[in-house]
Amino acid sequence: MKPKSKILIIAGSDSSGGAGIQADIKTITSLGSYAMTAVTAVTSQNTTGVNSVISVPPKEIEKQILFTSKDIKPDAIKIGMLHSTKVILSVIKSLNKIKVKKIILDPVMVAKGGFKLIDDKAIKVLKKKLIKKAFLITPNIPEAEVLTNTKIKNLNDMIKAANILLKFGVKNILLKGGHNKLKSINDVFLNKKELKIFKSKRIKTKNTHGTGCTLSSAITTFFACGKTINKSCELAIKYVNQSIRSNVNYGKGHGPINHLSSIKIDRKYR
Repeated sequence: MKPKSKILIIAGSDSSGGAGIQADIKTITSLGSYAMTAVTAVTSQNTTGVNSVISVPPKEIEKQILFTSKDIKPDAIKIGMLHSTKVILSVIKSLNKIKVKKIILDPVMVAKGGFKLIDDKAIKVLKKKLIKKAFLITPNIPEAEVLTNTKIKNLNDMIKAANILLKFGVKNILLKGGHNKLKSINDVFLNKKELKIFKSKRIKTKNTHGTGCTLSSAITTFFACGKTINKSCELAIKYVNQSIRSNVNYGKGHGPINHLSSIKIDRKYR
C-alpha cells in the first residue's frame, strides 16, 4: 500500500502518545497517508494530566516547516498546539512561504485535565491573523466560547458561535459538540452556503484522550486525498467514533483511543 497524500503536522508532542503529534502521526498513517512533523512544544504528560510544557524556539519551528516542505511538498497541513504569540507568528511566516491551500487548524487551548496550553495574548493573535489562513477550523465548545466571547449551552448557541467564527475570515467551521452532556453529540459544520449537523450517539467511556487531535488529522487526511471538506468531516467523525468504541483502556486517567481501528492486518502477518 502506497501513501495517498503527504501531510505536514505542526503541533506539540504528547509523551503519553494519546494526543498531539503522536496521535496525528498514528491517525494519518492508519488512514493511508504520509506524515511529516514540525514540533512546537515538548510536553511531559500521561492519562492523568500534563506535568510540564517546554517550548521549541520559534526559529526552530520555522526551520522544521520550511526545510521539510522544500524537499517534500505537503498536500495539506494540520495545525494543532501553538502556545505563544511568537510561535503563531513564526508559523504564519512559514505558511506565507510554502503556500499550501489545504490548511486545517485545531485551535488547541486546554488539555483534557484542564491544563491551559495557550496564553491570552496568543489567543488574540490566533483570532486576528491565523484563523483566516485556515480552510477549516475545528474548535470544541470551550474553545469556541473563548474565541467568540459567548456562552454555548445548546445547539442554537453552537450555530450562533459558528456564525461569529465565520466573520473571522475562515471558510469552513466544524464546531464539536462533545462537551455537551446530552445523549447524542451534535457537531456543527458551517460555511457561507451550507449548515450541516453531524449527529453521533455518545459512547460511555472515560478513554477519550486525543479525540480532537485525531479528528482534525483524520479530516486533513481525507481532504488531502481528494474528498470534499464536508465528506472529510463526516468520514473523520466516523473514524473517531470507531476508535473510541474500541476502548483500549490504558492508564489510570483519560486513556487514549484506538488509532488502529481502521487497519485490517493481512492474514500472513497475524
